[in-house]
Amino acid sequence: MASAKIETERQGARTLVTGSAGHLGEALVRVLRARGREVVGLDRIESPFTSIIGSVADRDCVRRALDGVETVLHTATLHKPHVESHSREAFVETNISGTLALLEESAAAGVRSFVFTSTTSVFGHALVPAGGVPAAWITEDVEPVPKNIYGVTKKAAEELCQLSRQDLGLPCIVLRTSRFFPEEDDRAQVRDLFADANVKANEYLYRRVEIEDAVEAHLLAAERAPTIGFGRYIISATTPFTPDDLSGLREDAPRVVARRFPGYAAEYARRDWTMFPEIERVYVNAKARAELGWQPRYDFAHVLDRLAAGDEPRSELARAVGAKGYHPESARGYPFL
Repeated sequence: MASAKIETERQGARTLVTGSAGHLGEALVRVLRARGREVVGLDRIESPFTSIIGSVADRDCVRRALDGVETVLHTATLHKPHVESHSREAFVETNISGTLALLEESAAAGVRSFVFTSTTSVFGHALVPAGGVPAAWITEDVEPVPKNIYGVTKKAAEELCQLSRQDLGLPCIVLRTSRFFPEEDDRAQVRDLFADANVKANEYLYRRVEIEDAVEAHLLAAERAPTIGFGRYIISATTPFTPDDLSGLREDAPRVVARRFPGYAAEYARRDWTMFPEIERVYVNAKARAELGWQPRYDFAHVLDRLAAGDEPRSELARAVGAKGYHPESARGYPFL
């Protein structure tokens, strides 16, 4: 009887989603509301998914947002594209100081689980092997070497999560998510050579995750945080490759893909799409699947099946959230978003 009461209380407890006006934040709020959960959305930007307008670096605002909250899903961040439009101080304030404030106030408020949305960008220079070297096989054992202020601040925030578990007893899970945003690629060369949908389909082989799958990973991490205590996990679509493919991926990626998916070339030809000539790294999600019980539905095979059926490859959730953009105006080399 007591355990049933505790479970009822947990189901009724609030969840705080920071960055609730962003891609992942909005998706989390949508799913949690649909499941009957009470959600507090915190963001600097007003939106239908934002309950409190304010900064995660404002402790008074954070304390107010944490009232009655049992689970924190911390997605608020300055992203990689903001490197071209925001100062390094702004990155430190939001990604480091804001995370620290949220962690400390969460511990003080008795939060049961804290999930921090990090990024595979923390791996930085570790992602690109030298010429003639096989593609990199990226697991949680690879040591990050951040290459810009975004990666540096996200890596620092991860360390704060680990410290908060150690010193404050706050159960924290770090999810290093790969690409899930719908905006065009930030590299002009890629935009010039490939259609946007072609790029995203290719990325499901090694560096993209569907936002629906990313949401499920966050919710599973929140459930398991009290048991795990602290952990870091790569959240990316399940790759079809194995370490035996790594040399071939650098030399002739289309040949390796064709070996795994004999029908892909014909499906691509119908759309005048092409595979990347080489793939430099592969994100591996095995640890998240094993320890979080995560079962991502969207991968390259799923995309091919949807394309063959004439259906939209994206989930309904991804279509509902849509594109949001990052810049109020064009910023040095980035498309207007």
